[in-house]
Amino acid sequence: MDIMEKIDQQVKSHPIVVYMKGTPQFPQCGFSSRAAETLKKCGVEFAYINVFEDREVYENIKSYANWPTFPQIYVSGELIGGCDILLDLFAKGELKSMLENASKTA
Repeated sequence: MDIMEKIDQQVKSHPIVVYMKGTPQFPQCGFSSRAAETLKKCGVEFAYINVFEDREVYENIKSYANWPTFPQIYVSGELIGGCDILLDLFAKGELKSMLENASKTA
C-alpha cells in the first residue's frame, strides 16, 4: 500500500481523526494541544495519528488535502481544518453536534 492509500484508509476508517504533533496526552505543540483539549471537551472519542511517529505520513499528509500545517482534523472522511477552525466551530456551538453526528454514523 502506498502512503497516500494508507492516509486515505486512516481518514476513512475513523469518524474523527486528528493528525497532530504528539498525542492527546502528550502534545508536542500548542496548536495540537488546544485541538485535542477542544475535542475532549466535546465528549466524543477520536482517533489520532502522531505525525512524529511516521515520517512518510508527516511528509505526505500535507498534500493529501492540501493543508500545510498541523493539526489536521478530519470528520466523516472530510478535512474540517486546523486548530483555528476547530476553535471557531466550538465557539459557535457547532462542533459538538458535528462530532456527535459523525460518531453516530460510524
